[in-house]
Amino acid sequence: MQPISFSRPFLGAEEAEAAASVVRSGWVVGGPRLAEFESRFAARCRAPFAVGVSSWTAGAFLVLHALGIGPGDEVIVPSLTFIASVNVIVHAGATPVFADIDPRTWNIDPEDVARKITARTKAIIPVDQLGLPCEIARINAIAQEHGLLVIQDAACGFGSTVDGEPVGSQAPVSVFSLHARKVVTTGEGGMIVTFDQALAERLRRLRHQGMSLSDFARHNAAPTLFEEYPEVGYNYRITDIQAGIGLAQLARLDDMLARRCRVAERYLAALPGLRFLRGPYVAPGVKPNWQSFQVAIDPGAPLSRNGLMDALHARGIATRRGVMASHLEQALAPWCIILPQTEDAAARCLQLPMHPGLDNDQVDAVIAALAACLSIS
Repeated sequence: MQPISFSRPFLGAEEAEAAASVVRSGWVVGGPRLAEFESRFAARCRAPFAVGVSSWTAGAFLVLHALGIGPGDEVIVPSLTFIASVNVIVHAGATPVFADIDPRTWNIDPEDVARKITARTKAIIPVDQLGLPCEIARINAIAQEHGLLVIQDAACGFGSTVDGEPVGSQAPVSVFSLHARKVVTTGEGGMIVTFDQALAERLRRLRHQGMSLSDFARHNAAPTLFEEYPEVGYNYRITDIQAGIGLAQLARLDDMLARRCRVAERYLAALPGLRFLRGPYVAPGVKPNWQSFQVAIDPGAPLSRNGLMDALHARGIATRRGVMASHLEQALAPWCIILPQTEDAAARCLQLPMHPGLDNDQVDAVIAALAACLSIS
């Protein structure tokens, strides 16, 4: 059997033509394709405003900066997340305060969030880990009670829904990733979704050096209408080439979600017959996008997590470790705390191949390999 890839962007002729069309147009940044991509992305989230940026990290940093979060402030965030969720807090000059997870959902534990609030807390960044939405309603209620900001880390969450409402529609600000491993990709990139028009307008200025006029606005204006720079900004723009690819991806989103769901359902159906493995928990009302498929290996298994990953690799099946425990990384060593549920999940979880290009035979091969590797001789 050919090796089974862990993840692969689902790109085709539509995306290639979309990128080529933008190149032929000559307007490759700050133009009409970006405006259209932002509009359609916002509509998919049932939110009024979307701001395209160069990455999730750039977007989350701009939001923190625009909301005035900086030195002396604390931001509560799960440790069980890709380290970018924490890095942006440090970049803004604020202090990350780590909350533990609910071991069933692998998402931030709202009760621990409430315990971690202090007089210095200014915001909460809950994460929709693996495409499984966090308990955003509970987080919003806690934030409202304490007068805190909520910035939803929806990097992996685009296309997921809670009670029929899409991720991006239930928090004041949500930031999405368009990285190559995400459900919708532009190679790199990010999207900020918000209900605050003034914030959206400021974010658009900040992503382009603080410029008061966009490229699109200047193109259609009188030559003597000059831009101004009321504040120091950054270069965090996303190109129209990327936006063109993103538009093609949005047109295929429902099909890509269905393909991911088919893979996940095949895994889920097999899990009860696989000893020593626990699959993801999908809460009532949640419809995940299945950006990733993570499993936990029981302590009594014949192989450790790493041993299982090596055994699958020897059979040509690529995996990745589960979501990292950011507080254990050397870069964040000053935050020396113990988060038992986070550390347990980080040690025992791995992620199985998940992308729209997987066929049934490949998924069945992964399942058969898991069974063989975990069987007791």
